[in-house]
Amino acid sequence: MLYAPRARVARRPVHGVLLLDKPLGWSSNDALQKAKWLLCAEKAGHTGTLDPLATGVLPLCFGAATKYSQLQLDADKTYEALVRLGLKTSTADAEGVVVEERPVSVSEDQLSQVVCQFTGLIRQVPPMHSALKKDGRALYDYARAGIEVERDAREVRILELTATLACEMSGRELIKMTVKCSKGTYIRTLAEDIGEALGCGAHLMALRRTETGGFGLPHCVTLEALEGMPEHERLACLLPVDSLLCGHTPVVLDTENTGRFLSGLRRRGDWPDTAQAAVYAAKPRTLLGSAHVKAGELIPTRLLSPIEIEQMNRF
Repeated sequence: MLYAPRARVARRPVHGVLLLDKPLGWSSNDALQKAKWLLCAEKAGHTGTLDPLATGVLPLCFGAATKYSQLQLDADKTYEALVRLGLKTSTADAEGVVVEERPVSVSEDQLSQVVCQFTGLIRQVPPMHSALKKDGRALYDYARAGIEVERDAREVRILELTATLACEMSGRELIKMTVKCSKGTYIRTLAEDIGEALGCGAHLMALRRTETGGFGLPHCVTLEALEGMPEHERLACLLPVDSLLCGHTPVVLDTENTGRFLSGLRRRGDWPDTAQAAVYAAKPRTLLGSAHVKAGELIPTRLLSPIEIEQMNRF
């Protein structure tokens, strides 16, 4: 039987940020590619991975927004987690096999004391099942080959940590945690380390990211909902590119200075010093790029191209 060739999707310039509620079981890249296909977008990138086990806020950047994705990579994040006590697994989460079982005898007071130990600046040894690289290979490649390699502990910051005891219907004891942390924090490592500090071992059972860099779950859309929308509604879900620059000081330039700034030239004005500025053209008010101001001098950091600006104004 002959099959008709699959029609190619006509890609188009799309600029903006999609706040996706990543589904369980999907890799971040799979979710990105699905959203990119649904929007018929030419260029897209995500802002840091969520494990397939995790769900929740995953900002996806399209077109010009990809130039500022690093801001979200560096942002603090908040998670809700379920931690099962008494069982350690090979991956420190529910996807691994149980490697050790211990009795659990933990009180709320003990848990509160341990929470204090893991608040503030702490050191973590990255898990073997992670995308960090050693000698050019991802750690999970070594792990799948049964090889454990030495990893240096890294400093991360736990800004807020709350934890309470709970129980599954089966009777197994759990911890419900809410964690606000710096980039690079492994919640499954945190769960395992807390289990060790409690003397019973533990592993991460479920994880949901509820906020990253000021973006929260209430503004997210699911892939299922996106797929059920007509095209114009999908595009309406996109936030503007400058939503990534909400913490930047706005600087507005007149027509003459707009062209010179876009060519990479520094501009002088009475702006106060700032490490992060979002620069706009006055008429029409359009994002031109990011910059910093030092001693009254506006110094370009990351510029949009004239084509990107024209496309953003068009749509």
